[in-house]
Amino acid sequence: MANDTAFSAVLNDEAATLEFGRHIAQVLRAGMVVFLEGNLGAGKTTLTRGILRGAGFTGRVKSPTYTLVEPYPLLGLKADSKLYFYHFDLYRFNDPSEWEDAGFRDYFNAESVCLIEWADKASGQLPTPDWIIQLSPEGEGRKILLSATSELGQTCQNALTLAVQSAQ
Repeated sequence: MANDTAFSAVLNDEAATLEFGRHIAQVLRAGMVVFLEGNLGAGKTTLTRGILRGAGFTGRVKSPTYTLVEPYPLLGLKADSKLYFYHFDLYRFNDPSEWEDAGFRDYFNAESVCLIEWADKASGQLPTPDWIIQLSPEGEGRKILLSATSELGQTCQNALTLAVQSAQ
């Protein structure tokens, strides 16, 4: 599914990035796959921290650069929640086949949201994303461009647009 109307915004600082992540958390649905794109230091992990905070996670959120994946179970944080967030960082992959060797396929299921940095490092191995979020420098902050690539992604993007507009 091509998206003709990507969502974009300028996030002036880290606090704005965290806040935008909280908005994202309110519209994500179990089973979603989100690719996070941007250069080193673009704010991918900061955005992920905001998403997790918005979902009710209060523990430490760290970059999975060396562990490759950080799991964040949100069991019981919301009424009848059995949701898991998995934050992947594939920067250190040298070959897409490393994805299969790592055994991550089972993490992608109907009870999970998978946030993936450097998805291009596992090209051809990952499920199709519902969203692609691109972060790039913009003045003192960053620009975010969110593109839906599935029907579920579009539904969630529409909800995000409404949530952001009502917060302004």
